[in-house]
Amino acid sequence: MPDQDLIRLSQSHLNLLSLCPPKFQQVYIDCLSSLPVPEQQDSMQWGSRFHLLMQQRELTLPIESLLATDTELERSLTALIQAAPELTATKPKIWREAEHCRTFRVDNFLFTVIYDLLIAKTDEAVILDWKTYRKPLGIKQLKHNWQTRLYLYVLVETSAYEPKQVQMIYWFVKSGKPKSVTINYSQQEHQRTEQELTVLLANLATWLGNYREFKLDFPHQPDCEQNCSFYPDFAKTNAPLAILKSIDEIEEVSI
Repeated sequence: MPDQDLIRLSQSHLNLLSLCPPKFQQVYIDCLSSLPVPEQQDSMQWGSRFHLLMQQRELTLPIESLLATDTELERSLTALIQAAPELTATKPKIWREAEHCRTFRVDNFLFTVIYDLLIAKTDEAVILDWKTYRKPLGIKQLKHNWQTRLYLYVLVETSAYEPKQVQMIYWFVKSGKPKSVTINYSQQEHQRTEQELTVLLANLATWLGNYREFKLDFPHQPDCEQNCSFYPDFAKTNAPLAILKSIDEIEEVSI
């Protein structure tokens, strides 16, 4: 992470920071992490192709070349179209965009969110997100994930929608028959996210200041020391480790 006044963050940063601050330091500040194993690389590449496919389809660009050499990609697309009516619905007064990007600034932190597909009506908006790993996650995990929380929060903060007017739908497209998880939003959840985000960013600002001025490492949180599998290795060897796959799919871990 460059030493600049404006610090760019994403949901991946927040997930890792809340999970294990020392691991966040090694991955994003010290830039010490292992390369993905071949199986992870294959999953990342397939996920990238699927996201590109969905973007080009939404833009009505040719997709035949993407499908020609990947039968699994074609099967996943066909099954998703059959399962998700919002992909084929074309109604007036509905705005939609694939890979829609929004930014939101909090003090010296700039957040960037990219929605796989945003569908906006006059009185409601839906964020759709394609998940390309095989095992779907439960709604409890997804609601706790900073991707869900940040994406919904930023949409409300950068639009005229109230929290109750937005929702996020995850589609797990590589698990046989596509499965979806719908997450609604509320004013209470919006306030809770704001409060927790404020605390997390205040901690990050303090830890960054201590790291830059005094060369102090990011501290473990009490529950992090007890539960984080990264902790024993960090305490004994301070060696770089691979990014652990938690509730974030490896394909979507990015700066």
